[in-house]
Amino acid sequence: MLSIAILSINRPSLHSAYRLKTFLGDYTVDIYAKKETGEDETPLVYERIEEVFMQGWERYDAFVCLLATGIVVRKIAPLLQSKTSDPAVLVMSLDLSKVIPLLSGHLGGANALSSVIASRIQGCIPFITTATDQLACLAFDLFAKDHGMGIANLHRLAAISNRLINHETIKVFTCKTLFERFTCKENLIRIEESELDENSVVIHPLGDYSQLHLKPKLTLGIGCNRNTPFALIEEAFVWFLAQHHLEKEAIGALASFEAKADEAGLLEFSAHYAIPLHFFTHEEISRATGNFSPSKATQFFGLQGVAEPSALLGSSYQELVIPKKVYKHQITLAGAF
Repeated sequence: MLSIAILSINRPSLHSAYRLKTFLGDYTVDIYAKKETGEDETPLVYERIEEVFMQGWERYDAFVCLLATGIVVRKIAPLLQSKTSDPAVLVMSLDLSKVIPLLSGHLGGANALSSVIASRIQGCIPFITTATDQLACLAFDLFAKDHGMGIANLHRLAAISNRLINHETIKVFTCKTLFERFTCKENLIRIEESELDENSVVIHPLGDYSQLHLKPKLTLGIGCNRNTPFALIEEAFVWFLAQHHLEKEAIGALASFEAKADEAGLLEFSAHYAIPLHFFTHEEISRATGNFSPSKATQFFGLQGVAEPSALLGSSYQELVIPKKVYKHQITLAGAF
């Protein structure tokens, strides 16, 4: 649940803070008031407003400030680090009729929160200044956030966004299924890896690129012998990550054949790493289409495979990018996104 700090500086703004909180019942909300303005509802009090920002910068997801924009700018300036880590900062008028997402509009969620507030308060206008939002252009950082993707080389985003705003072409290296999910792609063309240039965007879970690189999470398909212990599955997992230069966070889901649904080691592994585990039926795996590697599952289960088709079925975009790897003749692993 999003945690929000509402900052007031005098009694009128404190009254507005209490009113604003009534529209944010589905969020965790703390109200801050200057020491001499606190009233019966007992807000959190402060002596210097910069103390609230300093102590709450990593604690809160968002600050909504019912005070002058200039004050907010001056007080948060020393705390700014990166658009990937700074919280959302919004400024509102005392009558709650206008809201400005001042900082971290996309990745921090300030634009989205502004829109939520405006939708709940009659007559409230969100003053969103992000050019891609105003011109209804694709924002790659927001796309990544909405789809749970990591981002590398974020410093290249501004140039990419400016090209889109100026109706220039952006080359995108990704799979066909993902590319087709873009709702506005008038200035986008899908390319092969060999066609990449500095103004391109990569959307792929693997590789180390110099371009703006969005990294979808992988679904890890797993097949294993009966009664394979947790320790061996974990060992295979670490080996697989090292082989492909991946972090644990790159894996968004696990997938396997329903006959493995009672494998204690596999279930323990899923729980230990808090990675959701999905099982697919014989019929589902049989219907999966792809150029799958030869598999012993054909002999034992009459299937075209376990790791590869399961990874594909559990993925978001049906792109198998890591063919089956076999660990110690006991565990098979494959990756799709």
